[in-house]
Amino acid sequence: MFIQTESTPNPATLKFLPGKVVMDSGTADFRDAEEAGATSPLAAKLFGIPGVTGVFYGYDFITITKDGADWQHLKPAILGTIMEHFMSGAPVMSSQTQEVAAGDEEFFEDGDETIVATIKELLESRVRPAVAQDGGDITFRGFRDGKVFLHMKGACAGCPSSTATLKHGIQNLLRHFVPEVREVEAV
Repeated sequence: MFIQTESTPNPATLKFLPGKVVMDSGTADFRDAEEAGATSPLAAKLFGIPGVTGVFYGYDFITITKDGADWQHLKPAILGTIMEHFMSGAPVMSSQTQEVAAGDEEFFEDGDETIVATIKELLESRVRPAVAQDGGDITFRGFRDGKVFLHMKGACAGCPSSTATLKHGIQNLLRHFVPEVREVEAV
């Protein structure tokens, strides 16, 4: 088994491509060992590596976020853990939790359904594929008073360039296609 790695715009996050499907549908974002232990055997093992502070699953990739540790020292342990897990045939997620909940409910005003549908379509077709290339994900959380609220996950969470991505990339795209959008904010 050969696992490729790719850098991301976030220097604290590295993208691992095991050459296999990681999540059939949806994504999963773990920010602590306790949550990981309850829902994902692989994430629990990865959090057992000193320095790992975040694990994110996409369709065919895993992004790992670290604290002060050096990638040179962490990478071999992470690669070994991922390889061992996939070679064992064990599931990535516990059987009782095949998909991690997205969090809080979406919010928007009655009458804004058409605007929200357009925003979601633009995010799905133009934004999420590009963000996945960088090892992250962005999901719609809400729309109120011309402001779009998005949840950033994986490599996007805590990335130094995420503000620029939100304000210059996503905000400009949404404002171009949806005149009612005035601003985009991360939640």
